[in-house]
Amino acid sequence: MTHDFTGKRALVTGAASGIGAAAARALAEAGAEHLVLVDLDKERLAAMDLPCAVSLHAGDVADEALWDAVEADASDGGTTLDAAFLNAGIPGQPATFAKMSFAEWRKVISVNLDGLFLSLRSSMRLASDGAAIVLTASVAGVKAEPGIGPYGASKAGVIHMAKIAAKEGAPRRIRVNAIAPGGVDTGIWDGVPFFDNLVAKHQGDRAGALSAMAEGMTPMGRFESAEEIAGQVLFLLSGASGTMTGTTLVSDGGYSL
Repeated sequence: MTHDFTGKRALVTGAASGIGAAAARALAEAGAEHLVLVDLDKERLAAMDLPCAVSLHAGDVADEALWDAVEADASDGGTTLDAAFLNAGIPGQPATFAKMSFAEWRKVISVNLDGLFLSLRSSMRLASDGAAIVLTASVAGVKAEPGIGPYGASKAGVIHMAKIAAKEGAPRRIRVNAIAPGGVDTGIWDGVPFFDNLVAKHQGDRAGALSAMAEGMTPMGRFESAEEIAGQVLFLLSGASGTMTGTTLVSDGGYSL
């Protein structure tokens, strides 16, 4: 299904790579008139080549000053948001609660919850009546696994934040939903020791290593691409999702079953 965003203004965080970049491209290709793109990676953000007007904001989503700047830019032009995809987040380093440092806990929570709060607050302030917002959660917020405490807890929090924001936005017909991907083929795996070891066992074949990992983890036997998740995000941001609000779309190949 093709979703039409002609003339729409949308915000995407974590926009310089992975799912965020795929969503930004998909929105532009679907006719979005103006994209507000936020990412910590200034160089990759500036290198994005999209067929629409863009406003770039490089910085940490957990920095309140960044969101003051985003809101100031929007208010100067008298513009509002028709859609927002709040996707920025980090996985953190694997460790059990007993062996985890408080600094590592705070690092993940700061981006995944504090940063999401700030981006959601600005999005709700800038949203036009009838706007749609999607938050990136994770299947880790639905299914418990050892060693990912701050990530899993933060993503469970994202799911509940979507529900609360949906109730708060309903009087203005602002819809807020979450998407909870499972394994996705993005650069998030690169540099993770167990995945690097798996690639080495496959003689450097990254695609083969990813396929082997997916076969062992999901009933469907494969991970999704960033572009597939972006398509699902556009569905949730579009009128095709109708009255869906406060829901979480779990897209994990059956991992959580």
